[in-house]
Amino acid sequence: MKKYNVAVVGASGMVGGELLDLLESRRFPVGEFYPFNSGRRAAYVKFRGRRYACAAPSLAALKKADLVFFVSTDEVAERFAPRLAAAGVRCIDDSARFRLDSRVPLVIPEVNGAELKPSARLIAGPNCTLTGAAVALAGIRRRFGIKELRLATYQAVSGAGKAAMGQLEEELRGYFRRGRVTRAAGAFPHPIAFNLFPQVGGFDAAGHSGEENKVEAELKKIWGDSRLKISSTAVRVPVLRGHSLSAWVTTRRPFTLAALQKELRRAPGLKFFARPQDYPTPLAHGHRTSVVYAGRLRRSRISPYEFQLWIVSDNLYKGAALNSVQIAELLARA
Repeated sequence: MKKYNVAVVGASGMVGGELLDLLESRRFPVGEFYPFNSGRRAAYVKFRGRRYACAAPSLAALKKADLVFFVSTDEVAERFAPRLAAAGVRCIDDSARFRLDSRVPLVIPEVNGAELKPSARLIAGPNCTLTGAAVALAGIRRRFGIKELRLATYQAVSGAGKAAMGQLEEELRGYFRRGRVTRAAGAFPHPIAFNLFPQVGGFDAAGHSGEENKVEAELKKIWGDSRLKISSTAVRVPVLRGHSLSAWVTTRRPFTLAALQKELRRAPGLKFFARPQDYPTPLAHGHRTSVVYAGRLRRSRISPYEFQLWIVSDNLYKGAALNSVQIAELLARA
């Protein structure tokens, strides 16, 4: 089997660590391995039993790789990925920088893996919030069409990084020491312990958050449907890992619940719980899980063309690192 020299930009970060574990556990054919971080501090990672020092990325160093994973910032991806792609290096970017670029495929392998052409050199992975909905609803959309989609998201603090997880943990410790919640330093504008708030990202002039805008634009691109009407409210909740979605879905064609269940059962990358009491939760199904989970399927009381579904997925695995590795696996087989 051909081996690939692999670089990971952001290797010492939270998603980077998950990516390294997945490359190793899924036995991706890595030849030489090159880890990078911001370079502002010393950092080390372990991969295949060896300890590596992370270096600051440079174009010359990254060109040694056949494949570069970007699990860093928009700015770092913008600085390096287009020039690497032009030089023939394949780049898989988990940042938001190229997701809506019409020249760059935005890929979830189970949903639109056919978008990956052998000539592709720069590929974007989606926002972790919409991944669960895209996977769970792809087959239903193909069979019945989806006219409207309303989502309420319940997003784990790990989606905002290590500082956000630290804020939740520190606020919880403070509560048990002092009997009250005091906002700790971190990523959020409000205390997150025993709390939630309807803000993920900043707000635009119309009052929509950055996360809500990403969900709409990226899902339309992944499904290739500019007519789709999407409305969402993104909520941050005091959960460490695992994003949850409550979905109200309006179809274009009539459906039966049995037909919906059939599509959900055979959807690639999805585990469907048919019994109402067997719904997934982020604690049970959102930690290092490689599939999306769905349950509580029911017909809406509002419209005969609408149904409701509950969806849970691991925002660090399928929402980020695993999706990137799955893209690499498809490229390796091409």
